[in-house]
Amino acid sequence: MPGEAKPNSVTENTASLALDLSRRDFVATASVAASGFALAQGSTGAATVNGTLPPGIRSRSIANVNGLTVHILEAGYESPGRPAVLLLHGFPELAYSWRKVMLPLAAAGYHAIAPDQRGYGRTTGWDDSYDPDPDPFRILNMVRDAMGLVFALGYREVAAVVGHDAGSPVAAWSALIRPDVFRSVTMMSSPFAGVPSLPFNTANGAPPPRPAQTDDELDAELAKLGPPRKYYQNYQRTRGANHDMLHAPQGLHAFFRAYYHYKSADWKGNKPHPLKARTAAEMAKIPTYYVMERDKGMAATVAPFMPTAAEIAQCKWLTEAEVEVYATEYARTQFTGALQGYRVRRGSDPKSIAEMHTFSGRTIDVPSMFIGGKSDWGVYQTPGAAESMQKTACTRMVDFHLVDGSGHWVQQEQPEKVTELLTKFLQDQSPRDGHKR
Repeated sequence: MPGEAKPNSVTENTASLALDLSRRDFVATASVAASGFALAQGSTGAATVNGTLPPGIRSRSIANVNGLTVHILEAGYESPGRPAVLLLHGFPELAYSWRKVMLPLAAAGYHAIAPDQRGYGRTTGWDDSYDPDPDPFRILNMVRDAMGLVFALGYREVAAVVGHDAGSPVAAWSALIRPDVFRSVTMMSSPFAGVPSLPFNTANGAPPPRPAQTDDELDAELAKLGPPRKYYQNYQRTRGANHDMLHAPQGLHAFFRAYYHYKSADWKGNKPHPLKARTAAEMAKIPTYYVMERDKGMAATVAPFMPTAAEIAQCKWLTEAEVEVYATEYARTQFTGALQGYRVRRGSDPKSIAEMHTFSGRTIDVPSMFIGGKSDWGVYQTPGAAESMQKTACTRMVDFHLVDGSGHWVQQEQPEKVTELLTKFLQDQSPRDGHKR
């Protein structure tokens, strides 16, 4: 299990690992090795993943990070004293998802660091059961994960923390809570709407704030539509979500290919726009990967959107070998750990909201930027969040970019443009001589 203190890597000599791995992990390891997948140190110290990780990116594990052994990919590590950039991936992604922007960031003078976050990939020390103690997956502990890694690597601060999708709120909260450590922030695909408000001046007659609609209340309204719908975040909290995706009838590789295609700019049906309100009628305008059909899981939801062989051959931003990296890693770890964040970091979990209330009234005051794809519904799936982020949640928002030719996977679909935007932001906002180790 990922929570056990044991090797969490794949080598060619699978037999030598048999004594250290559980039966499930050994079977997965053997099948991975047979398919030609490897994560190992190359002759130049660069990790290779199925031949798809660029030389110059190093793989290693960092022990004693807030109870974890954190697997990272890094570029620009050869020269000490460089300003660091921490890159936090989303779902269902990995540190590997940053592979296309890491070397350009290193070439611009930065130490690019991408961890497998808690619950993902080759990072160990987390509980992979469905009913673990949820506290380690709450937002404040995820901030401690980020801080612990930064400090373990010998930095007191980083030039920027960059988060995509589920990594975006972790990046946002990191910058909000510890601006002295995270000197700037870039949020990608998922806007930060701000800290939940505490009731104010009610002792003097001010009306209490109207409670926000919960995901369960939204789900009940979506169920009344024709055809009945459901919110994907509620699905991802269910006990059966892991099994549904892990054992997709089409196979895990085909599941990932269809899922990534359906949410990308390659699927021409992605024409996002702001929604008027978080009502069932408005939310039903979103494609079924976010507002699903009531009687379908995610495997069945994405299956009709499997790209053709010709479309796959033309997809240069995500090759078949790259898809196999995701399929292989999630076959080994399963999805449960990755899904824990949907149970306690998003929605209306009472304990998580209570923790967030500690920072009521606080804003992100370091320089901030947002990057999304023009074809990314993630920008608008929470009505009003993008506007709140720009107007109130961030006091020093430098830019808000929607990138042409990109859907949800912006740093993979359009890495050159993302690198250009990140590099300019970093150079404008973070003087290099102010960010030494």
